[in-house]
Amino acid sequence: MTTKRQTLPEMHTDLFINGKWEKGSKGMRPVINPATGETLTEVSKGDKAAFERAIEAAKEAFPVWSSMELHERVKILHRAADLIEENADKLALIMTLEQGKPLAESKGEIQTNVDNLHWNAEEARRIYGETIPAPNNHKYEVRKQPVGVVGAITPWNFPSNMIVRKIGPALAAGCTVVLKPAGNTPLSAIAIFEIFEEAGLPAGVANLVMGSASEIGATFAESKDVRKLTFTGSTEVGHVLYEQSGKTLKKISLELGGHAPFIVFKDAPISETV
Repeated sequence: MTTKRQTLPEMHTDLFINGKWEKGSKGMRPVINPATGETLTEVSKGDKAAFERAIEAAKEAFPVWSSMELHERVKILHRAADLIEENADKLALIMTLEQGKPLAESKGEIQTNVDNLHWNAEEARRIYGETIPAPNNHKYEVRKQPVGVVGAITPWNFPSNMIVRKIGPALAAGCTVVLKPAGNTPLSAIAIFEIFEEAGLPAGVANLVMGSASEIGATFAESKDVRKLTFTGSTEVGHVLYEQSGKTLKKISLELGGHAPFIVFKDAPISETV
């Protein structure tokens, strides 16, 4: 019995900056199907100027997004979640073709995107402050506010859900985002940004850049306009980003060095373990 090989759905392959798809100035990078070694497509690579323009777009969009009526912001996020669910088969196929995990696992990862976006949208309604008693009949009022522009760098192993896990809470809180996905798996990121565009996310609120990881990491870390940096990857790179970010005293979230090793004992069923 033979099965028909599935092909990559039609989709964008460019950077997404300030609500527009644009070619990068650093040429194209091939995206390889790890199961066959075939080139699926090529995606644009941006330069430092493109990264800086994406940050500027996020900065300019921040006042609009953070001050938007909460009901409207929540509605857009729920709409994005609904569109992801409607396009789950397509998104799962894109992930499997570029990343290699079984289609069923890809479909499960896409479903977690749906759940995460719906949950974060509703959590936006529950960002509570505090009133703290103080001396002389005074009270301290604590109000939580969005931090500003968030730079996000995601890995290849969960190329779709790691994106939503990072930028979903940021968008829900009223922050704007610039995302740099893993170089080997940019198509899942592009597909998510196509969803954001269709859902009506205002221009500049979420921006997507591909290119040199070290260059964009340094751009994020050194930018005074990027107020938070979130990175999942190696401990070595995390050290560098932490050091670079110290100059601007930005908030940092790092998930580092998780190689998920297995320990195989002598009595393990080898074929099943493999």
